[in-house]
Amino acid sequence: MQNNEIAPEALATRALDIRDLEHLAIALRLKDQPMEIFRAVHAVAQRTIGLSLFTIMSYDAQRLEVERVYTNMPDVYPTGGRKRKQGTAWASQVLLDLKPFRAETPQGIQDAFDDHAVMTGMGLGSILNIPIAYDGVCVGTMNMTHREGWYTATHERIGLLIGSFLAAALLMRNTMPAGDFTGR
Repeated sequence: MQNNEIAPEALATRALDIRDLEHLAIALRLKDQPMEIFRAVHAVAQRTIGLSLFTIMSYDAQRLEVERVYTNMPDVYPTGGRKRKQGTAWASQVLLDLKPFRAETPQGIQDAFDDHAVMTGMGLGSILNIPIAYDGVCVGTMNMTHREGWYTATHERIGLLIGSFLAAALLMRNTMPAGDFTGR
């Protein structure tokens, strides 16, 4: 498989069911948090939504920036990467209005993200960003990128449901002193 080809297993998905939610609930109870819940949400999103690139970002509202706390492609998108998100339409929609963002084409990705060339260079042509919120405030985002035309409104609804399992981990991350969070 070449760098810009999407793995065939990334294209096979199935409907979300109660076993997926049970899997996430059990993952929350395990030690080694937040990695257990991050890995569990990633696995459920892979099976039910479909993705090639998956990241979880925490959101620091005071600094108006997001920080990558989980990634399935650390060589391309390492943890710890930060992005300022002030004054963009994406930030207003996702971080303030708590509405998912979906772009179905490479042009849509280019219009919203500075690193669009990296994504499209990997053969990715659609993106879905799910705001993770607690008490009416964004605490982070769950981000999936895949081939062009992949994501739908149904994927947004599934993403909001499974992404809600990330709220506690991201809230804790945002309220802990620097260095105390074990996200990798």
